[in-house]
Amino acid sequence: MKIGERGVICCLQDPEMGLKLLEMGCIPGTEVKMNSRAPLGDPITIIVNNYTLSLRLDEAETILLKQ
Repeated sequence: MKIGERGVICCLQDPEMGLKLLEMGCIPGTEVKMNSRAPLGDPITIIVNNYTLSLRLDEAETILLKQ
């Protein structure tokens, strides 16, 4: 995703990581917006439910979106 783009969470691929992401509000059907990316690409920040969430790339890659 590019900064400013939006998508809707479709599903979470990794069950173990999925539980952590669910607890942070990354629930299927929720809209997310790409907010920023660190200069070297990792971590990124997304906006979920009106709050900013910082994720490592390996965490973010487990979230499948439909745009």
